[in-house]
Amino acid sequence: MLKISQLFIYPVKSLGGISVAYAQLTGRGLLHDRRWMLVDENNLFLTQREYPQMALLQTAISETGIQIFHKQQPDKKILIPFHPVIKEKITVQVWDDTCEAVTMSSETNEWFSTQLQIPCRLVYMPDDSLRKVDSNYAVHNTDITGFSDGYPLLMIGQASLDELNRRLTEPLPMNRFRPNIVFTGGKPHEEDEMENFITGDINFYGVKLCARCMVTTTNQDTGERGKEPLKTLSAYRMKNNNVYFGQNALYNKPGRLSVGDAISILRRKQGLEPDV
Repeated sequence: MLKISQLFIYPVKSLGGISVAYAQLTGRGLLHDRRWMLVDENNLFLTQREYPQMALLQTAISETGIQIFHKQQPDKKILIPFHPVIKEKITVQVWDDTCEAVTMSSETNEWFSTQLQIPCRLVYMPDDSLRKVDSNYAVHNTDITGFSDGYPLLMIGQASLDELNRRLTEPLPMNRFRPNIVFTGGKPHEEDEMENFITGDINFYGVKLCARCMVTTTNQDTGERGKEPLKTLSAYRMKNNNVYFGQNALYNKPGRLSVGDAISILRRKQGLEPDV
């Protein structure tokens, strides 16, 4: 039997995530997941790809907002309110997408710029900013996401990580892959085949395998970067110069997800593409 074993929320894109026992699934992903993002002077998104030190900023949910602190210096912290006072609406860019966002206070921007040692500012995606997923993979024409790379959910089977760690000299934690949903049961890379599955009364759709980047080589506790796991994954999970690990997912309606929820596969993919 497949069961949800872990749930993760990443309030600020590319900063440390939060493990939760349950989460509300909204129209654009898990509640609070990647509703905030750091941008540069040109309003272009910033991630650990270019700035691995972003991994050292950890997020936590409080009653009034998102608490952010430096993992190695916890006294350096700031509270980001859930409902920011609108300062200015701007257009920001995430990959090839552009969407509207709301700027935060100058004090907030100064804090992040100091901690990361790069000029940046924090923005928030308001409810009326609707960023659609790639139409080539959408299930419904209303499918949207927050500031994620492209889809509202990423799921990985624990068996997939176990298989990878079996091949590695030093095992790696799941946080290298930044999933939203982790499940137990099934065989390694079971998620690749999950075209339609159900948890409770929510239908989910596995729409696209996740191509992995150098963020997976970044130690999320130290910010240090190495060669693994991409070096090992490239030997058995590569096609067309991309390494795949995990599945991006969409769903049919909001609801609640909890650790321990059962997952039932309704339909499996035939003729997997990419065939890794």
